[in-house]
Amino acid sequence: MPRIPRARNVLKDTPVDGPKRVLLAAPRGYCAGVDRAVIAVEKALELYGAPVYVRKQIVHNVHVVSELEKQGAIFVDEVDEVPRGSHLVFSAHGVSPAVVSAAAARGLRAIDATCPLVTKVHREAVRFARDDFEILLIGHEGHEEVEGTAGEAPEHTTLVGSPDEADTIVVRNPEKVVWLSQTTLSVDETMETVSRLRARFPLLQDPPSDDICYATQNRQVAIKKIAEASDLVLVVGSANSSNSVRLVEVALEYGARAAYRVDFASEVKQEWLDGVATVGVTSGASVPEELVTELLRDLAGAGFGDVQEVKTAEEDLLFSLPKELRKDLAGNDDARALGGRVSRVE
Repeated sequence: MPRIPRARNVLKDTPVDGPKRVLLAAPRGYCAGVDRAVIAVEKALELYGAPVYVRKQIVHNVHVVSELEKQGAIFVDEVDEVPRGSHLVFSAHGVSPAVVSAAAARGLRAIDATCPLVTKVHREAVRFARDDFEILLIGHEGHEEVEGTAGEAPEHTTLVGSPDEADTIVVRNPEKVVWLSQTTLSVDETMETVSRLRARFPLLQDPPSDDICYATQNRQVAIKKIAEASDLVLVVGSANSSNSVRLVEVALEYGARAAYRVDFASEVKQEWLDGVATVGVTSGASVPEELVTELLRDLAGAGFGDVQEVKTAEEDLLFSLPKELRKDLAGNDDARALGGRVSRVE
């Protein structure tokens, strides 16, 4: 993981033509699935004590992972690294049935923090495989979510990694084909991939409901709104966060002169601000608001104290915690059981 910097980034207030401002995208940051997953690890530590093991990063954010490690969470790549009988949390990205079985064989007390929207895609994969459809799974090879979904029906699933790959996919029966997708993709690129698949397979079926999650879509819509007016867009998010990386791509596609992803405010370079009057700011769906606050603080020091929030949607969705975690230490219903700390845009 990148080193987490402690020193404040002192940016200079250099002159530019016109007033300086920040366009702050809303919605941004934590989604309901991320909030649920992070609270799940915290609650497991409260109830069972440290250590609690987590397979892969609970969410794709280096700051969140580091903070949970300080509390006693231990992150592992595979279940065979976990001592028998320990508590193990499955990450928000989901796991395949093979991983679930491996955890059970080791006697691990598993807590499933998979985002419910990812679980929905898993159920779709199981259903379509049962009906002998070939599943064209649009997503990025090696991503944990894709591995989990494909693992539900490996003999029925073909990965489609890009629109260009759609032109070369071979299927067994073009009359029984359906597409599903990773939940954190670019909406525009996914629809282009689907269009090119349908041109080759006219009977291609759609999933019963949209697979790309509401938070991914909302954050992309928000950045589209401000990109054209921004000389520079800064996206707070980690390099392995698919939805954060997509926000940079979307910003550039929709007119931002420049766009960069940073884990922390201290990574912003002074030269990025040369000649910049308007900075667009957003954050990926696994980013706590405190990291955005730090970025705004540093930008204010460079003369960008005028922050104008651009709101394109309201978000009020909450997900219940896994059933094992809905009680407090005294056995009473936990106040967070039906939802957590999702930051709301006022």
